[in-house]
Amino acid sequence: MLATDPTYTAQIHQLLLRNAIEQFNCQYAAALDEQRLSDWSEMFTPDASYVVLSRENEDRGHPVGLIYCENRGMIRDRAFALEKTAMFAPRYLRHLISNLQLLGEDEHGNIKARANYIVLQVLFDRPDATIHQIGTYHDVFRRSDEGLKLKQRRCVYDNLLVPNALCIPV
Repeated sequence: MLATDPTYTAQIHQLLLRNAIEQFNCQYAAALDEQRLSDWSEMFTPDASYVVLSRENEDRGHPVGLIYCENRGMIRDRAFALEKTAMFAPRYLRHLISNLQLLGEDEHGNIKARANYIVLQVLFDRPDATIHQIGTYHDVFRRSDEGLKLKQRRCVYDNLLVPNALCIPV
């Protein structure tokens, strides 16, 4: 294939975009695992939405979720509350994100993607790691001067119950 071939150019574009989203997801996971929630909140566009809901509600078209933030201001408020005022048992978390799928880009520059996630949790007073949540991210990314930002992240979890508390975002 030649570099001037439109198919080749489109494939390179897809590879670069996929790599950018993979890097974004690595930074996202690190911010949450290190409990840098202020950094996490800045990964969203000003008009972003962030929702965590059960697969059951998603399948039935019910918007009710464990977390529902309609803009970055609400996301920042959640981060501030967790960092400064919330009380919960000390824990370590590990966010693993995989199986990224690029679903397309629209005429407005919104990039749709989907990836699976699992969050493992270790409470300081327990010797074992547990699965905290398993699910799928349904994302819409937008390019900014600082790189990719999330315009929407819908975290649809598969487990029927979320053990303990949902303290740190997924």
